[in-house]
Amino acid sequence: MARLHQGVPASTDGRSYQVSFTNLKVKSSRLSASVRPSIMAASIQRVADMHLKPLGPDVFLCVGEDHQSVATVFLDGNDALLVDALGSAADAAALRVLICDELGKTVRVIVATHFMSDHIAGLSTFPDAMVIAHRNYRHTFLSQNRRVDAFYCEPQVVFDSAMRIRWGRHELRLLHNPGKTMDHISVDVPTADLVCVGDNIVGNIVYLSKADPVQIRTAIGRVKQFGRGTVVGGHMGPFDAAVLDNALHYLDRIRQSVVAIRAQGEGESLASRLATLRIGDCLAPGVEASAFETAWHLRNLEAIESQGIFELDTYLARSADVA
Repeated sequence: MARLHQGVPASTDGRSYQVSFTNLKVKSSRLSASVRPSIMAASIQRVADMHLKPLGPDVFLCVGEDHQSVATVFLDGNDALLVDALGSAADAAALRVLICDELGKTVRVIVATHFMSDHIAGLSTFPDAMVIAHRNYRHTFLSQNRRVDAFYCEPQVVFDSAMRIRWGRHELRLLHNPGKTMDHISVDVPTADLVCVGDNIVGNIVYLSKADPVQIRTAIGRVKQFGRGTVVGGHMGPFDAAVLDNALHYLDRIRQSVVAIRAQGEGESLASRLATLRIGDCLAPGVEASAFETAWHLRNLEAIESQGIFELDTYLARSADVA
């Protein structure tokens, strides 16, 4: 089994800890009893389309069918560590087939960049795995729009600010980086020149529902400081570092546009005016929207109306004009 060194599983004082996993015994992974036969059958159909994309030595990426949620796989001999665990039970079961049945590996650790249902579906699919999350994981799980209680699984290790994990040839640096949610962490892997950022970006855009746009901007700024060449968001796949500036451009443009729309005051309904705001009006130069990004842009417009996003920005802009 895994052993923790130089620290305790759950810190209470905000200090950073290093975690090493040594002397792991190899054994075949078993399928959790919670994965029903119908789910397994669906997963078998998905295995043919699902694959592990190499990102570097001992690092692979899997993109699921559901929400195009991702899992980043780090190998150490016969053992595997996942960052995030896909968005559906069928996708997670298909990933288990790829890692455990086809590669003969055992998933020992799952790191959750944040505890939303479309990223933790596989927690119970890998019963040999220790789950690591930020201390605010429960707040995120309870506050999401589309909660799936069946995916909930208590993490064995929680932390406050930072943690390091040595996994084979790689060192994973876990940093609390609240943005889209209060429990968000970034997983910086300098040995692979990549960083996993969860939903602090969604491709070349950001998703604003139930989030502070300023906090998202700050989180992306922290990620930029790592200077990694590859950025893995929570959805779609890997991107080069320019995706961070693209997401910031989108955030700034949609804020400016919505403030202007809100400032128009009376007339057509806010929903009608927001509907004229196309994703192309907000994207960085040279960036073309994917179907996935376009769908989430439309969700942003819905959230802006229903949740009052950028109302404060509009008020502050008006106050500045009066002053």
